[in-house]
Amino acid sequence: MAEPKAPRAPVRELRAPAAAPAQEVPPAPMAEEDEHYTFEDYRDFDDYGDAPEQDHAEASGYDDYAEAPQDDYAAAPQDDDDEMPENYGPAPGAFDAAARPELPVAQPRKAKVEQPVRKPVQRSRRAQQEAQPSLGFDDSESEFELPPLNLLMSPDSIERHHLSDEALEENARMLETVLDDYGVKGEIVSVRPGPVVTMYELEPAPGLKASRVIGLADDIARSMAALSARVSTVPGRSVIGIELPNDKREMVSFREILSSRDYGDGNGKLPLALGKGIDGDPMVANLAKMPHLLIAGTTGSGKSVAINTMILSLLYKLTPEDLRLVMIDPKMLELSVYDGIPHLLSPVVTDPKKAVVALKWVVGEMEDRYRKMSKMGVRNIDGYNGRVKDALDKGEMFSRTVQTGFDDETGEPVFETEEFEPKKMPYIVVIVDEMADLMMVAGKEIEACIQRLAQMARASGIHLIMATQRPSVDVITGTIKANFPTRISFQVTSKIDSRTILGEMGAEQLLGMGDMLYMAGGARITRCHGPFVSDEEVEEVVSHLKAFGPPDYVSGVVQGPEDEKAGDIDAVLGLNTGGNTGGEDALYDQAVQIVIKDRKCSTSYIQRKLGIGYNKAARLVEQMEDEGVVSAANHVGKREILVPEQA
Repeated sequence: MAEPKAPRAPVRELRAPAAAPAQEVPPAPMAEEDEHYTFEDYRDFDDYGDAPEQDHAEASGYDDYAEAPQDDYAAAPQDDDDEMPENYGPAPGAFDAAARPELPVAQPRKAKVEQPVRKPVQRSRRAQQEAQPSLGFDDSESEFELPPLNLLMSPDSIERHHLSDEALEENARMLETVLDDYGVKGEIVSVRPGPVVTMYELEPAPGLKASRVIGLADDIARSMAALSARVSTVPGRSVIGIELPNDKREMVSFREILSSRDYGDGNGKLPLALGKGIDGDPMVANLAKMPHLLIAGTTGSGKSVAINTMILSLLYKLTPEDLRLVMIDPKMLELSVYDGIPHLLSPVVTDPKKAVVALKWVVGEMEDRYRKMSKMGVRNIDGYNGRVKDALDKGEMFSRTVQTGFDDETGEPVFETEEFEPKKMPYIVVIVDEMADLMMVAGKEIEACIQRLAQMARASGIHLIMATQRPSVDVITGTIKANFPTRISFQVTSKIDSRTILGEMGAEQLLGMGDMLYMAGGARITRCHGPFVSDEEVEEVVSHLKAFGPPDYVSGVVQGPEDEKAGDIDAVLGLNTGGNTGGEDALYDQAVQIVIKDRKCSTSYIQRKLGIGYNKAARLVEQMEDEGVVSAANHVGKREILVPEQA
């Protein structure tokens, strides 16, 4: 038993030197009591810590034992100062521990704030010319003069509000703290202040889903004490945009946008001044490229003001020779101020039943334009107007071939060529202020007209601007949405309404009063702040336009086309249930036989006897009245049978 205990003594002897260096060189006494290696002496060495390393290495004799005191010195407080020369260079004075954590934070934040809104908007040539004093020369050849910009409120009278860079940086740091509280790791890399909202660009940490940040919009708004917050991805970039409203909202000037180069010097055929983007730059869209626009928003969201700004955008750019308008206003208040301007094709339509007639007239006009362009061999309205301009410059006439009858001998049709004066085709813009009222009165016919126009009217120069304050599925049907790729949504009440108009959420978080989301051609969504135009400014522009004479109304817009043409339009729209023209003739003959035999004639009676719809029965009765089969209705609605009873 004594033999195995003998080798354990040398093991204890080998372990004894390992504990000795650790006791001889404790880290705390070296910093306070050692006279040779104090903190001040270390500052004079070129290589910190070389002297203690040599002493310990000589005392222990092992490299492993020399590393232990070095680690102890690295953990000592004086070695925190030793790390500074590696990153920031030698400190000139005593080490300040409070200033150290601010160094990596303060430097990158100085370049975060971008102020694009402070740069002045470049004015167009027209705005520069109007700013010059007039010399008093009158152009006698000009029959129409576009409205001057001085009819609108000057942008100099608008108070501008700008947050300082320090305040924006403080908000960015606060937003980072809020996001970190919700477990969202990232850094605010840029701040873009605008007239209404400020966008903070978040660079998320790797692996962070954008949907998680988007779902925190309401919580971010509450934590930042904001009215609302909108979170969305920025197309083409790796950042996430967080939009927070400004404390003081800046009003967007309509005159400033009309004076910009984007509007005045742009090449758009039908420019619409939408407003300003988040960065403060003017946003101008081209209705001819959209080609139709659908607008939705609740009461007070700025929808009606936006329609007024769009109408004025067209009136400030185009003459009545270039643009004609058809306005439908079931509310009878919003668009009635434009009655009497020379751009109108008819008085402002306020009756929903007459609105159906007006839309059918527009469909018929589209069909006529397509026939004219087909005979000229052009593909769109610009090509047709180019041919007209060339013919007028050369003094030539247009010719067309028409059928005049049939040959008595052969029975073949006879054609003749006739000449007519070339006439320019103006653009036609149909503006409907409240679509829900029309859908309640004649939903099927309205939807058929809108679908036909939205599908085919672009090449003929006919465009639609339709607005509604109730973006539900029974008003904005799937057929209408499919044919209106360009949409604008103002503030709505719920996420469901936002999905109905835009296909995604976000419109319920808008601020109202002109704050909108603009979806161009089914692509990405852009936030825009619409300009404000007062009723007095609209009246000034309308008074200027009315001074150039009364409008040239087209009677068929409200009264409707002829019966034969109306039947063709209904057939095109798919509203006829009686079949083709031959079937209608047979149906009319059958209705005449019933009236002569029964000696009774009313729309409901024909409807019951033939099992047809009310519109078709009314059309048959009107046709019998025109051909003298029955008389006009008396004061009680009864008609006399003018054809004698058959034996």
